[in-house]
Amino acid sequence: MTRESLPAGFRPRQPAPADLIAWPADFGTRFVVFVDVEEEFDWARPLSRDNRSVEAVAALPGAHARFAAAGVPLALMIDDPVATDARAIDLIAPLLTGGSVAGAQLHPWVTPPFDEELSPRNSFVGNLPRDQEAAKIDALTDAIAAAFGTRPTAYRAGRYGIGPATFELLAERGYRLDSSMRPGFDYAHEGGPDFSAFGNHAFRIGSLIELPSTTVFTGLARGVGKGLYRAAGRVPKGRGLLARTGLLQRIPLTPEGIPIAEALEAIRVAVGEGVRVLNFAFHSPSLTPGHTPYVRDDGDLATFWAWWDRVLAELDRLGVRPCGLAELIDAAG
Repeated sequence: MTRESLPAGFRPRQPAPADLIAWPADFGTRFVVFVDVEEEFDWARPLSRDNRSVEAVAALPGAHARFAAAGVPLALMIDDPVATDARAIDLIAPLLTGGSVAGAQLHPWVTPPFDEELSPRNSFVGNLPRDQEAAKIDALTDAIAAAFGTRPTAYRAGRYGIGPATFELLAERGYRLDSSMRPGFDYAHEGGPDFSAFGNHAFRIGSLIELPSTTVFTGLARGVGKGLYRAAGRVPKGRGLLARTGLLQRIPLTPEGIPIAEALEAIRVAVGEGVRVLNFAFHSPSLTPGHTPYVRDDGDLATFWAWWDRVLAELDRLGVRPCGLAELIDAAG
């Protein structure tokens, strides 16, 4: 089967027990915070190659200072419009201290070369032919290295769009960690990958560390969460009914669209289930009102920061300590 004829819904191989990372005992339970540092665009409109404004990056130094004051380093996952904007580079470069690092986040629709048709399916870079995916990874990697003087070693595919060749391409280019998998989510209906059967534990894919974005099932039926949630998706309003009755909810660890009470419960469940690294994430345009559906005005921004205050306090109460990516990679061995 050729790459072009692959069916929609790439399903990565499940990790074997031996692939799961055995963290050192003294590593404890940790958390990381990823920021998808990217251009602004209207999330309700079709993707465009012309969306290259990065004005919201101006809010990133203030956000970095708030996290740094709490001892939390940031993994700044930078895409091409940011990595090639002189003002954005000047704003971000001083932030790469204290464990904060620049990683790569690939939005194929704004990352050269533009040899592919602009389409929903091709917005998942792993759907492209291998040479096209490789060329985009190279362009983004080189742009970040030129901007900040260091080649990135952590990667995230925009829209979580990995494919059959992605991990080999990353390993060939010296990447050490990928964070493109989103457990409990299935993008096959859009032509993207299916992560619905994956868990939250970090594991190895060859020489790479895969650190999934933490997603927790809560509720009375969470013990059968993955299967029940998939089945409910085939019933009109089935997942909403599960949530309203308290049987089952799918909670990603993000301030974007997740109420604080649900997030705190998800954190407690994840820690109770033995997840050793909790992976939080948000988009940099959410730091300025009006750029994402989650932060539309100043009130939403205040709620965003109050969410983080409560979450960081709960993590501290539970003894879950922050971790930078370099420290995490070293601990993985």
